[in-house]
Amino acid sequence: MPYRSLSLLLLLFCHLLVGAQPTKANYFRVVPLGVTGGLDESNLSAYLVAPAGSDLYYSLDAGTLYFGIRAAIRNGVFKGSPSQVLRTQIEGYLITHAHLDHVAGLIMNSPADGHKTIYAMAPAIHTLITHYFTWESWANFGDKGQKPALNKYHYQIMDQDSLYPLPPTGMTVQAFPLSHGNIQSTAFLIKSRGRYLLYLGDTGEDSLEKSTDLHTLWEKVTPLLKNNLLKGIFIEASFPDDQPDHLLFGHLTPKFLMKELEDLAALAGAKNLRGLNLIVIHRKPPEDHMATIKKELERENRLKVHLIFPIQGHPFKL
Repeated sequence: MPYRSLSLLLLLFCHLLVGAQPTKANYFRVVPLGVTGGLDESNLSAYLVAPAGSDLYYSLDAGTLYFGIRAAIRNGVFKGSPSQVLRTQIEGYLITHAHLDHVAGLIMNSPADGHKTIYAMAPAIHTLITHYFTWESWANFGDKGQKPALNKYHYQIMDQDSLYPLPPTGMTVQAFPLSHGNIQSTAFLIKSRGRYLLYLGDTGEDSLEKSTDLHTLWEKVTPLLKNNLLKGIFIEASFPDDQPDHLLFGHLTPKFLMKELEDLAALAGAKNLRGLNLIVIHRKPPEDHMATIKKELERENRLKVHLIFPIQGHPFKL
C-alpha cells in the first residue's frame, strides 16, 4: 500500500477513536408484562425490573403476569414454562395501589406462586387483606387477615421516604404517595448501583387533584436529575387530550403530563430533562385512543425527553 494511502487510513482511524462516543452503561433491565390501562385483561400494568446483568426481578404492579410471561418467553426473554418463571425469577411485588388492573395477575396466579413479599403503602395492603385475599373472594395467601392464613405472601407496609432492600437483587426502593382520584397511589424510586428509576402508579395532575404530591415528588428527584443519576421515569398517559377534565378520574392526558414535566423542568432545569427516558404507561384502549395519545405526546414534547412506548414481552434497558 502506498505510504500516502496508509497515512490517510491511520488519520481516519485516529479521528474515529477521538470522535467515538462512550457507550452509556445500563443499570436496569425491564420486561413489560402488561402495558395498557384497562379493557384487555391479558395486557394490564406490570413491569419486571432487575439490575442489568441479573435474571432476578421484582414486579412493578401485577395486573397481568402469566400471559405477559408467556409473551416474553415467545420473544426469547425467558426459558421454561410461565409457571417456572413466575416462581423462580420474580422475587416480589411492588404494588402502587389495589385497583384490579394493577393486582389481578397477582391474585389469579397466587396458587402457582412461591413464597414472596408484597411491598406497598398501607392503603393498598389493607385492600389486599380485606377485599382480595379473603376466603369469600379467593383464598388468603397472605400472612395477615382471615384465618386460616396460608402465609405464602408476606406483607411489607412501606412508610413514606423509608428505604427498603429488595433481596437478593441488591436494589433498594423508596415509596412516595400520589393522588389518584379518591384513593392514594404510589411512586417507587428504585436504586441499583448508584442509579435510579422512578415508577409512578396511576396519578392525576396536581391542580385537578387538589394535591401537591407530584410537585413534592419532583422536588425529591431534582438532585438526581441534576447529577445525571435518574435513568428513566415511568408515568401514565391514560386518555387523549380531548377527554373532559371531569372524566379523567385521577389520570393524566398528554397535555397534563407535559405540564407536570414543565414543573419538574422548572426545578431541575430543562437541559437536565433533554434526552431523559420517559416510559409512557397505562394508555387506555381502544387502539385509536392509544395512537392519539402517542401522537399528542410526540407533538407536545417541547422538553425533548426520550419517549418510550413499551410493548408487552419486549425488554429494554435503562
